[in-house]
Amino acid sequence: MSALPLILLSALAGTLCLLAALSACLKPAQRYYLMQATAVLSGLGLLAALAAIILGTDKTILPIPLGLPGTGMKLALDGLSAFFALPVCLSGLAAATWSWRSAEPTAPAFPLFLGAMLGTLLAADGFTLIFCFELMSISSWSLVLTRQSEATTREAGLLYIGMAAFSAACLVPALALLAPPGAFPDLSFAALRAAPHEGWNATLILFLALAGAGSKAGLVPLHNWLPLAHPAAPSHVSAVMSGAMTKVALYVLIRILFDLAGPAQPLWWGVPLLVLGAASAALGALRAVIEADIKSILASSTVENIGIATIGLGVALAARGADLPGLAALALGGTLLHVLGHAAFKTLAFLAAGAAQHGAATRRLDRLGGLIHRMPVTTIAMLAGGAGLAALPLGPGFAGEWVIFQALFAAPRIGNLAMQTLLVVVVAVLALSAALAAAAAVRLIGVAFLGRPRTPRAAAADEAARPARATMLALAGLCLVLGLLPGPVLQLAAPAIHLLTGTAPDFAGVLLVAPQSEAPGYSALGIALLVCVLAGALYLFGRRFFTQGERRASAWDCGFGAPPPWLPFGDPATQYGGTSMAQPLARALGRTMLGVREEVEPTAPGETGPARYTLHWRDPAEALILAPLAILRDRLAALSDLMQTLSIRRTLGVMFSVLVFLLALIAWLEAT
Repeated sequence: MSALPLILLSALAGTLCLLAALSACLKPAQRYYLMQATAVLSGLGLLAALAAIILGTDKTILPIPLGLPGTGMKLALDGLSAFFALPVCLSGLAAATWSWRSAEPTAPAFPLFLGAMLGTLLAADGFTLIFCFELMSISSWSLVLTRQSEATTREAGLLYIGMAAFSAACLVPALALLAPPGAFPDLSFAALRAAPHEGWNATLILFLALAGAGSKAGLVPLHNWLPLAHPAAPSHVSAVMSGAMTKVALYVLIRILFDLAGPAQPLWWGVPLLVLGAASAALGALRAVIEADIKSILASSTVENIGIATIGLGVALAARGADLPGLAALALGGTLLHVLGHAAFKTLAFLAAGAAQHGAATRRLDRLGGLIHRMPVTTIAMLAGGAGLAALPLGPGFAGEWVIFQALFAAPRIGNLAMQTLLVVVVAVLALSAALAAAAAVRLIGVAFLGRPRTPRAAAADEAARPARATMLALAGLCLVLGLLPGPVLQLAAPAIHLLTGTAPDFAGVLLVAPQSEAPGYSALGIALLVCVLAGALYLFGRRFFTQGERRASAWDCGFGAPPPWLPFGDPATQYGGTSMAQPLARALGRTMLGVREEVEPTAPGETGPARYTLHWRDPAEALILAPLAILRDRLAALSDLMQTLSIRRTLGVMFSVLVFLLALIAWLEAT
């Protein structure tokens, strides 16, 4: 019975890939059924993953007669892959259901995208891992290019495929270095675990895995593709990319560093993860405060949350190197709890942003406003997602971040003075990123959904279709459950924690999460009960002592004069906008740290009021990535033109040279 979830998840992954092939025979109007089938398969995958965690898994390996010569692909399921299958199937189920009646284009590669992610999680050998991981990259790249008419989409697609190639160029040698001498072509995980590496070989594996998986997850400084690709893709695709694909990249990082690289790694292995995680958390949150596009804000927030999860992994890796399995289990539990919570609320936030975009025909903050009156369900969904975005107590993003904070507070026992100083700095940076994330969430909800509409189209926005509304409300309810019951979620992560640290988490109960037995801990249900009691007391006090009735008066116009007759919805200058909230940070930090420049838009003839400010993002790292990619593209185009003019003799010579190179590479791999 324990092998049944593996067989079911493998069959679902293959069926999803087959759906993508069969969808080429469907007409665009019939692809509605494709998303229905994808939703059903994702729901079955979610149930199978839960069954695997609850019933337990064994060491069953399912061979597939495909792959490298002399060996085949191998699939397996353990506690870690079963837990990461939860966000993948949850995000896929929500996105497929949301898109049933939406105006978003339905791409045939969407089920292939989900099937490739499940294949990556089920991989039990290096070839299957790389093959499915890159299939995930290619299918998501095709989904990003759904709207090829937009210039920003083409730029995002170019940067995205370049980062995907960079990721493959790092992960392939990392797995090759993990293979013991004489193991080729046997790249099974069992063979890779058999010979742990040390010294420079292990160091190279660490940095290659961190670069390969970190670039796909969105770690700074390899994050530049993410704020461009996520807004360019359709909304349900953006939801899965942020809610699931980045988690698969984290899974690959955890699988290599915590599992395949061996249990006895030095303490300093956690330092690169702590540094990159802190930089990602701070810069992602700061960029979320400055961005003017609602989907770019959410994409930047993904960078921040991936940084928080990476900080937890860094603490866990350092604690395991210092032989502190309890602390490692605490940090890893906080990371896994944050991973599942982020998958839920970020999927919800992207779906709500897509509904707002289609309802108001724009994604820009300065053209939205007042959507709460026209789109109440979407506003409720965005409020639930914003609670996770801001890491508010009782929200799905608070408990995981709180556990990671507790692990950092206990971590100064690790290492020498330099390590302890780094941990203190990471705590301060994490607190700063939490404050900036809260500001970004307030800015997003306040400007886009509250206040007055800034354009006639926003004033006449249409609510999302019924399947989309039902999906968002269901996800909002799930976010509430995850926020109120973090203990049972940590219990779901117990098999994965035991697999990687050798100890079971003893800090999570049904109603209380307490890192130490003498500490008060975090009880979400207790806090919720206290909030309800205080709110009820405040309501009764108001009913008893406040004046009954109401008095109507004109709204305060912030000192501005009456709006002119051609502004029937009021002058947008009299209410705060996205730029006005981001301008202080942009002036203080943008020009020196982030390269944000400020332009003044001149007022139109006959228009009154102050000039408006527009913030333009200039990421310094884009010049380091986009420019080389453009040069590489031109060189490849020139080489392609040259290959077309070669004679038959020279063409055969090139093919022979490539064959000799591949044979020499195989001989070197067998020798090492």
